Amino acid sequence: MLHFPNAKINIGLNIVAKRPDGFHNIETIFYPIPLTDGLEIATSDKKENYTFSSSGIPIRIADRDNIVCKAYELLRTQYQIPSSTIHLHKNIPFGAGLGGGSSDAAFMIKMLNEQYQLKLSYESMENLAGQLGSDCPFFIQNKPVFATGKGDIFSEVLINLSGYHLLLIKPDVHISTPEAYSKVQPVQPSKSLKELIKEPIQNWKNSIFNDFENSIFPAHPELEKIKSHLYSMGALYASMSGSGSSLFGIFKNEPICPKIWEEYFCWKGKL
Repeated sequence: MLHFPNAKINIGLNIVAKRPDGFHNIETIFYPIPLTDGLEIATSDKKENYTFSSSGIPIRIADRDNIVCKAYELLRTQYQIPSSTIHLHKNIPFGAGLGGGSSDAAFMIKMLNEQYQLKLSYESMENLAGQLGSDCPFFIQNKPVFATGKGDIFSEVLINLSGYHLLLIKPDVHISTPEAYSKVQPVQPSKSLKELIKEPIQNWKNSIFNDFENSIFPAHPELEKIKSHLYSMGALYASMSGSGSSLFGIFKNEPICPKIWEEYFCWKGKL
């Protein structure tokens, strides 16, 4: 069985409060995009619980620490799952704020459910995915949502970007979660992102923001330059996704990735 776990972007990200457990409450819109990895599973006759291999972007962690393998082991502790071979072709860049690992884990849960006829509901799969990461449950139903809490409480949102073009840029910049939150000041927005998103896309530039940009751009000015350049190219809306370090622009017409970004990960696609 072969599936293609996709990435997501954040349209707006407000950090609204510090939680007693040390995490933060946020509000954001998760929007799936057609940048994908490839994930394959098959039943095996080997004695090991699973064998894992990968290709594409190098994965520099032990197999047991890979979130795909963690998803497999999580389900295997609760359900009858035979030995399997797993192969992941990694195309979504790491440390980009695109949810690539979370998507891989969620798709593994869905694939195991389908492959071995576990008959799990969406709710059950989302609960399992939530044990692996805050944004993992989003990829179970994989449709635009307004996310609150830690990014794990979802409600329906009216947004459709079909027909627009996306240009995604991931420079060689690593931003740790502690760095991303280090200078953030939680603020309850005067108007909910769920309402702002109803405005025409050309209005988003002046009303929808990613709070992480305030703390990350001063430390990494090249990211702010990329965002500005996306607007100079004609983007209707541009932003950093999640806590970075990828940035995206939404265009009416198909953009061309400039030569100045040739050394970066550069991807474009139609939404």
